[in-house]
Amino acid sequence: MYQVVAEVLSNKNITLNYFKIILNSPEICQNAQPGQFVHIKVTAGSAFLLRRPFSIYNPEDEKLEILYQVVGKGTDLLSKKEKSKKLDLLGPLGQGFELKENFGKVILVAGGIGVAPLYFLAKRLLNHDSKISDQTPPKSYRPKITLLLGARTRKQILCAQDFKNLGATVKIATEDGSWGYKGLVSDFLAETLLRYSKPDLVFACGPVPMLKKIAQLSRKYRLPSQISLEQRMGCGIGACLGCVVRAREGYLRVCKDGPVFTVNQILWDRL
Repeated sequence: MYQVVAEVLSNKNITLNYFKIILNSPEICQNAQPGQFVHIKVTAGSAFLLRRPFSIYNPEDEKLEILYQVVGKGTDLLSKKEKSKKLDLLGPLGQGFELKENFGKVILVAGGIGVAPLYFLAKRLLNHDSKISDQTPPKSYRPKITLLLGARTRKQILCAQDFKNLGATVKIATEDGSWGYKGLVSDFLAETLLRYSKPDLVFACGPVPMLKKIAQLSRKYRLPSQISLEQRMGCGIGACLGCVVRAREGYLRVCKDGPVFTVNQILWDRL
């Protein structure tokens, strides 16, 4: 973990209230793993005492890309940070996705801003990530990746072309039917599993109701699945216990023991 003061290289609105900020942070970029996050102090002083957690979207050389949605005063303030401003970051934090096996067929499921940690994951799986680590797949390994990307409406679909550029197959689900499958992306996954051969593994991030449905489907099809939980956090390093969830082995801290878990670890009826 590093604490760094990072320069804002750009901070752009990509659609509606969704933004992408790019920060100069070589230390975090060089050490990040897919599924980890950074904790950002959005302003100096005591007005916003707690940091905000953001999944790492794309660590490219020294440029750290973060996707975020403006949902309150803190993220609204972040959206107004201009180029050359400085931000205090902690990271990379948490436990990321487990990638020690070679998978032939993988499904990624993203609900809304839950797409954020999955792009970095797709890059690593498809060998577009230049950084070598103990979880870097061999060059001969290239799984078939399908992204099921869901949102309420067409304008809220995020980063579909980024995944296509990696070579992933992208399928869209919108609740209003304005693009692709009409309905919840978790229902789209259910239909996909019913109609096609099951994948070796599912990775997912999104709202808790979506993840609960994926956990049910994983049990039904005996399908290994890893999920990234979105949770309010205080310290981000496991000390304050403000982000604990009930698990089969007791309580787990999302910031320290996660944010990535296997679906079997979590007691979903307690969320």
